[in-house]
Amino acid sequence: MFKVICVDHVGIACKDLDKSKKFYTEVLGLACTGEEEVASQHVKTVFIPAGETLLELLVDTTADGSGAIGKYIAKNGQGIQHMALRVDDIKAAIADVQAKGGIMIDKAPRGGAGGMDIAFVHPKSVGILLELCAPHKA
Repeated sequence: MFKVICVDHVGIACKDLDKSKKFYTEVLGLACTGEEEVASQHVKTVFIPAGETLLELLVDTTADGSGAIGKYIAKNGQGIQHMALRVDDIKAAIADVQAKGGIMIDKAPRGGAGGMDIAFVHPKSVGILLELCAPHKA
C-alpha cells in the first residue's frame, strides 16, 4: 500500500521557456530554479516554487517538435500538461494502481527531473495525465 503525500507539481507545456520564465518571475514575482534537460524525455524543464506546490515549465528539445511536449502543444496548445502527486513508495503505487484497474503508462519507475523517480498514469484512468513521483532511492 502506498500513501499520497502531496500535490508535488503541475506541469505546464511551453513553446518558449525564456518567455514563460519571464512572466512568472517579472509579472508574478516568483523565483525559478535552474534549468534541467531530461534527454530521455526530450524535454527541458525549470521548476518554480508557488507556495507549497511547484510549477514545472516544460519545453520540447527535439528539432522537429516530435517529443511528448511538442506533440502535446501541436494538439492542445500551451497549457497544463500534467499534474504530479508525490507518493511515499513509487513501486507500491504503480502496483496498487494497476491492481485496482488503473492503466499505467509506465510499468516501472523511470528517472525524472530533480532526482525524482516518476511513473505516469494513463489519462483513460483519471481524465488527465497524472504523474506519480518519489525521491530516487539508490
